[in-house]
Amino acid sequence: MIRFFRKFQIKQATMLLLVATILAACGGGGTATGQAKAPPADIPYKLGKPYKVAGVRYVPRDDRSYDRTGMASWYGKDFHGKPTATGRKYNMYEMTAAHTTLPTGTQVRVTNLANGRSVIVVIADRGPFSKKRIIDLSYAAAKHLGFIKQGTAKVRVTYYKPARG
Repeated sequence: MIRFFRKFQIKQATMLLLVATILAACGGGGTATGQAKAPPADIPYKLGKPYKVAGVRYVPRDDRSYDRTGMASWYGKDFHGKPTATGRKYNMYEMTAAHTTLPTGTQVRVTNLANGRSVIVVIADRGPFSKKRIIDLSYAAAKHLGFIKQGTAKVRVTYYKPARG
């Protein structure tokens, strides 16, 4: 009888451990910012040369004191799978963004000022090319920040981490 209870306890403990492991894996790997997913690590560092779009000259620079407030927008399925400025294909489900001057591979924190939600994204492309916006976010980042339906949101963008490599 004692053997039966010991076996039962071992099986029960094993099952509890298995369930706990599965639940931990389903947790999404969130961080203190509450983001669902970490930004991709394979986006190469590229500062790039000065360039012009629609008559406006942009000069890329590694500005580690970058801290701006302005409007953000997002881009999704129309660009999904198309090449970015780095040559890497855009994935709307990754935590990425487009910025006119910060080096690709740089991580920035974007905070939606309307609801306080914050996310870390990696600069993977160039843009937005509108004086009214300071950053374009992936669908995933905009969804996390809660402004998919509105299309734009007032945000604060701060330099978080330099590009790898």
